[in-house]
Amino acid sequence: MAETPLLEVVGVTKHFGGVYALTDVRLAVAHGEVHALIGPNGAGKTTLIHVVSGALRPDAGRIAFAGRDVTPLSMHSRSAAGIARSYQVTNLFPRLSALDNVALAVQARSGTSFRFWRPVQRETQIFDDAREVLAQVGLAGREGRRAGSLAHGEQRRLEVALALATRPRLLLLDEPMAGLGPEESEQMVELIAGLARHASLLLIEHDMDAVFRLAQRISVLVGGRIVFSGLPDEVRAHPEVRQAYLGEAS
Repeated sequence: MAETPLLEVVGVTKHFGGVYALTDVRLAVAHGEVHALIGPNGAGKTTLIHVVSGALRPDAGRIAFAGRDVTPLSMHSRSAAGIARSYQVTNLFPRLSALDNVALAVQARSGTSFRFWRPVQRETQIFDDAREVLAQVGLAGREGRRAGSLAHGEQRRLEVALALATRPRLLLLDEPMAGLGPEESEQMVELIAGLARHASLLLIEHDMDAVFRLAQRISVLVGGRIVFSGLPDEVRAHPEVRQAYLGEAS
């Protein structure tokens, strides 16, 4: 019997007035898989991430996670269940230190709060956990820097750290290489490859070199519809994909 996918998107449709952003989308992410979602601008990729994370409710269809229908659950409840995400645009507290940004995410996961009557040991554990996550994304030694003063590549890694602090089973990464130079992009690819050893990933990315290096499976979204899902070599060879997204004649 085939293993139930960690994530199943079943017949999801989302429209805004008369504009359909997603139509009957079906997608599955296996346990331990890096699954890339590619497509031209405006294809509906970020809308799908919003629906999977719980930021948007679908107008039809359902989202199943670890065999459970999570469609009615809030974004917070899905995060508690093990779904975390990053954003296209860096979403940090720029005046707080890198350590404090991650500590807030750890605190949200643990359900504790920073209050003067809390045991010092409890707060020490929160910051120890935050330091561990920062080291995991290559930001050891940058804990005290204000998030807004970090280089763009470091901010992107800090964004990933916030998601990792929730200890997700599924990590949704929305264009993590956006705005990065070649060296920073290479560092991000290495980081994502390392993350894949600990969680499943659904990755939106326009850097095709990175996609084909990282992904075990790729789904192609065009005009709000999945036109093909398959192995990287199958995607490269598919005539509709080559024409619609890779910009090649069929």
